[in-house]
Amino acid sequence: MSNAAAAEAPPPAPKGKKKLIIIAASAALLLSVAGGGAFVLLKKKPADADEEGADEVAQVEDAPKAKAKHDPKAVPVFVPLEPFTVNLADRETERYAQIAVTLEVTDAKAGEQVKAFLPAVRNNILMVLAHKTSEELLQREGKTQLAAEIRRETARALGVDPEPEAPRADPKKKGAAKKKPEPVVLPVTAVHFSNFIVQ
Repeated sequence: MSNAAAAEAPPPAPKGKKKLIIIAASAALLLSVAGGGAFVLLKKKPADADEEGADEVAQVEDAPKAKAKHDPKAVPVFVPLEPFTVNLADRETERYAQIAVTLEVTDAKAGEQVKAFLPAVRNNILMVLAHKTSEELLQREGKTQLAAEIRRETARALGVDPEPEAPRADPKKKGAAKKKPEPVVLPVTAVHFSNFIVQ
């Protein structure tokens, strides 16, 4: 019986082949780990570049203001507005734009405030749109500038002055350092376009 079992069992592999298999498996594992690490690092660089580009846009929009930090646990509050259709300021031809805007606000209270002042908010946004040309709105920079202007005009409609007066230096105190005004926290944190047609 033991002779039959011995005859059925495959002969043991030589020790040299086991070492070769272990070395090959180790090399494959190291290459896959190195490849995964390189993939993550290469994938992270474009993401960092996108973040830097987004930071530059945010700095252009809010140069004097402090950059707002989003709490990842906080649920954003969005206030969608009815689409705007407006004649543009082009002189050579008659052009118009149809733009749908959604406002991202700081909290639900700010969302209710936007809804309460909706006629004034819509008026201010229409006034901004009516002074734009199709050439301005067709460029990315023009859209970014428009979003910043909508944000400011919405704040004005809600009674928030987006650009506070700088404190005046006391003429009696010579050499008194002028303090920079505190940055104003606007109730609208971002402006999102859900539809943007220029004809």
